[in-house]
Amino acid sequence: MYHKLIIAGHLGRDPEMRYTPDGTPVTNFSVATTRKWNNPDGSQGEETIWVRVTVWRRQAEIAAQYLSKGRLVLVEGRLTPDRNSGGPRIWTAQDGSPRASFEMTADRVIFLGGRDSGGGAAESASDSGQAYYPEEEIPF
Repeated sequence: MYHKLIIAGHLGRDPEMRYTPDGTPVTNFSVATTRKWNNPDGSQGEETIWVRVTVWRRQAEIAAQYLSKGRLVLVEGRLTPDRNSGGPRIWTAQDGSPRASFEMTADRVIFLGGRDSGGGAAESASDSGQAYYPEEEIPF
């Protein structure tokens, strides 16, 4: 069996890097993906989904160094199910309403746009190091 998740969106906050007890770097960040559409009555609909991303090893160090809040990224990886439910992590907000959190482990993070703007070349952080990907090769 095999599954792969590909998301593109903006970071909701700066990445947070830490180290496991054995010294392995791990970085976490959240990505907002937004889908927009037109309703039959002419109004616009919008849906935003937040995905918590975990990145490991050298890729974690690169992501922590170069990513920041608002940066556009494409992330490839796999869903990380909740150990208890096998699905999204379910929790209760402070106001008592039920919430769910989608989580994924990244295999590859591609930095889209420039550091200060939405345009420019794409950079990639993967376990094999950095690579350049022209925008024509991005799968969307």
